[in-house]
Amino acid sequence: MSEYVVRKMRPEEAALAVEWAALEGWNPGLHDAEAFLATDPDGFFVGELDGEVISSLAGVAYDDSYGFLGLYIVKPEQRGKGYGLRLWQEVTAYLADRNVGLDGVLAQQANYERSGFTLAYRNVRYEGHRPAVTPDAAGIVELSSVPFDDVLAYDRNVFPVERRGFIQRWIAMPGSVALGLRRGAAFAGFGVARKCRAGYKIGPLSADDETAADDLFRALCARLDDDLVYLDVPEPHREAVALAERYGMQPSFETVRMYNQREPAVDLGRIFGVTTFELG
Repeated sequence: MSEYVVRKMRPEEAALAVEWAALEGWNPGLHDAEAFLATDPDGFFVGELDGEVISSLAGVAYDDSYGFLGLYIVKPEQRGKGYGLRLWQEVTAYLADRNVGLDGVLAQQANYERSGFTLAYRNVRYEGHRPAVTPDAAGIVELSSVPFDDVLAYDRNVFPVERRGFIQRWIAMPGSVALGLRRGAAFAGFGVARKCRAGYKIGPLSADDETAADDLFRALCARLDDDLVYLDVPEPHREAVALAERYGMQPSFETVRMYNQREPAVDLGRIFGVTTFELG
């Protein structure tokens, strides 16, 4: 009789989960695994069938009030046998009574609803070619020159809780570009472009308004060594959609952003690019 065991993911297995994500067409970043694991080392799980890892799910607890589910994958030949559900049950139990978010594929929306999640909005992945290189707009600076607490405070506008450890690693990821924007003495936004299996994903792209987001987007693109770029946009944010469309980017993938308790009070109007579908 087969034995299926759910257990904590070992550090070396994070690369396997990211590889599965690549096979699903999710185009993960080359260094995502390191930043993910460091955020909540206890929040990554696998399902093991007769000694073989066949499923993964991250249930990252950012603090005592908020968590996020991602990297929910079962090997194709083992789907439909209940292994994913058992993994889901154990990971959601780990997150306990937190408000939990996820970005799920549209095909699984009904399953998430049966588990108590409610649709907040859709995120749309746009892909396209980077715009022609132009001089930086006034106020563009290397993010490393900005006091980290300023970056963290700005991120708190667009994320439900402080995510100090995650942001600290994300903005310093190998193979990435991180820029900020100043308007006089005010910090008006920041963005990160990270190298992925194909091209670069820009996320987060958080800014005061469309002009600031456009300035950051163009400056980030100017520093990339690949022509292909991706931007994950909250569909209700029309100015973010307009930015992607202005540069000829086309929708290529969608997710449903869902929560099990309530939609957090964040400033969606400053989110021009979602950080990552896997961790929010």
